[in-house]
Amino acid sequence: MAVLLHQAYCSRPLFSSSSSPSSFVKLRFLHSNSLLFTPAAPPALCLPLNTRRPLKPVKAAISTVDLPETQDAKTERNQPLLEVKDLTAVIAESKQEILKGVNLVVYEGEVHVIMGKNGSGKSTFSKVLVGHPDYEVTGGSVFFKGENLLGLDPEERSLSGLFMSFQSPVEIPGVSNIDFLNMAYNAQRRKLGLPELGPIEFFGYLQPKLELVNMKGDFLNRNVNEGFSGGEKKRNEILQLAVLGADLAILDEIDSGLDVDALKDVSNAANKLLTPKNSLLVITHYLRLLDFIKPTWVHIMEDGIIKKTGDISLAKALEKEGYRGITDS
Repeated sequence: MAVLLHQAYCSRPLFSSSSSPSSFVKLRFLHSNSLLFTPAAPPALCLPLNTRRPLKPVKAAISTVDLPETQDAKTERNQPLLEVKDLTAVIAESKQEILKGVNLVVYEGEVHVIMGKNGSGKSTFSKVLVGHPDYEVTGGSVFFKGENLLGLDPEERSLSGLFMSFQSPVEIPGVSNIDFLNMAYNAQRRKLGLPELGPIEFFGYLQPKLELVNMKGDFLNRNVNEGFSGGEKKRNEILQLAVLGADLAILDEIDSGLDVDALKDVSNAANKLLTPKNSLLVITHYLRLLDFIKPTWVHIMEDGIIKKTGDISLAKALEKEGYRGITDS
């Protein structure tokens, strides 16, 4: 969500000139899991043009859910989407090293699950992939669809097909779900040279996505995540993924705070969004999520590196023996 927010709100004002100043928001990264949105006058939404670095051309992506799959695509051999080699990174302010040589390759159509203790580097890894400014890459390489990901700004990474769902989705007072989604989706279409969708057309596009995540239509008129339960916030994150699409979706502890029914809804929606041409990178602490989202590979991260890789049996062994039994073997 984070990187597409910048793309959407810096493309054009969300409301007409008659809107009140409180209807506008600006965003900045926090030193935590999320972004902060605060009311601001419209001129504060984007930096002046002469202070922004021109965007480099990137390969754009739009929702793969709505693209028909050809026979050639089915028979074509899967290609690597994400290639991470010897990635190291530090906290930008303190220079404390968190990632100490991460190696990972994700191919099209795969589901990769990263598990590990708190502080092992899981969430830091995901934030580095989407370009969070709290972290500084000090070594290694990351290629996404054959392109150097580290050379792209956060909004460019989102445009190229990278999506991240936060552990703790933020509230955006004064911005309705449908306005936010419509603006973000049209910003994406403009970058692709496609015509924008008006409110009626967009609602027609959005309706089946609501059904996918088992959300009622009245959610669209509520402010983004404001007053939402934990399950509603996580459903809303998956709704954004369904609307915007992604070649690689990073789901950071999407199961935290969910009851069984909400977990099933979120997992089923994520599974339906998976195609032979896109992939999921899932971060979790719990085996129960893997009862619903079946992994291709399970990785155990410890002290800033991926210590062990296996199939679902690795996660089951972890549940039985704990991290010490797994990483010491």
